[in-house]
Amino acid sequence: MGSSLSLHNKRKQRNRKALKKKSYGKLRLSVFRSGRHIYGQIIDDVNGITITAASSLESIVKKQFKNCGTKEVATVVGRLIAEKALKKGIKNVVFDRGGYVYHGRVKNLADAARDGGLIF
Repeated sequence: MGSSLSLHNKRKQRNRKALKKKSYGKLRLSVFRSGRHIYGQIIDDVNGITITAASSLESIVKKQFKNCGTKEVATVVGRLIAEKALKKGIKNVVFDRGGYVYHGRVKNLADAARDGGLIF
């Protein structure tokens, strides 16, 4: 049996390959989570740039919460990324969960981004 890191990398490669087939030319909402924080960024893969980003390291989030590794924080970050994207005129994106299972903080961020107006 492989280590959890190699399983994570396999899921990540499988997910990215499926995204490339389905969504050429669309912007990608990529999620990264660590033990303490969660990050979301909207990436233009054609030009290779990050258009907007939000994370639990922002001052708005840090003032509200003592621990930034919770589901509630992920929900706030999802709303923030949706607000920033809508200000820049972005509505349609593809959700890239990376190698993370669609559960817990990743799911909360995605649901909050959908509620905020992003379509994926």
